[in-house]
Amino acid sequence: MLNYTVDPRLLAPLVPLGTEIDFENGETFLSVVGFLFLDTRLLGLPIPLHRDFEEVNLRFYVRRKSADTWRRGVVFIRELVPRRAIALIARASYGENYLAVPMKHEIEHLDGNLKVEFSWRRGRKWESLKMRATGEPQIIPPGSHAEFITEHCWGYTSLRSGCGEYRVEHLRWKIWNATGFEFNADLATLYGEQFTETLNQPPRSAFIADGSPITIYRREIL
Repeated sequence: MLNYTVDPRLLAPLVPLGTEIDFENGETFLSVVGFLFLDTRLLGLPIPLHRDFEEVNLRFYVRRKSADTWRRGVVFIRELVPRRAIALIARASYGENYLAVPMKHEIEHLDGNLKVEFSWRRGRKWESLKMRATGEPQIIPPGSHAEFITEHCWGYTSLRSGCGEYRVEHLRWKIWNATGFEFNADLATLYGEQFTETLNQPPRSAFIADGSPITIYRREIL
């Protein structure tokens, strides 16, 4: 996870109806996140040849008032996956902006040194997100910046009919703070000119999460 402070005015046109940008101490964030999905199931059933796959996404953070509580969630700007069927199902089920491209990953964890790399190809060029860390993963402290990034447990999408909302449930993760990273991509064509300056700046934070089982519930239209 690479997390950048971003001018909220850049995000305003993308905020789904009924939600608002979520701030942490007056700042809002744009995150580049690489995931490795394992043993994926749709409605409890495995899909042959589509159980294990990579995803790299660009997201930001919003919240929505529900009764007397705030539901804190994420909005995905673009999500890369390696297979067209995954992209088609995700677009149809959740209204997300998925793009299918060739992808690969490499994870090396040896003698307390962790290296993670996600790569994807657009046209003839490979792009990548790489990160390094050492030691053991640490518990995320309550009220911390890492909690803000990892504990937004709702997903929101802009739809012609309004706003889509779905719940994401997972155990509380542990994280490694990165000792180094590389993000190599043509940002203008991947995410748009408006985010190029932000993503070319040093990130506020960079960390690797140890992950956990995740349940994504069905979308509701608000």
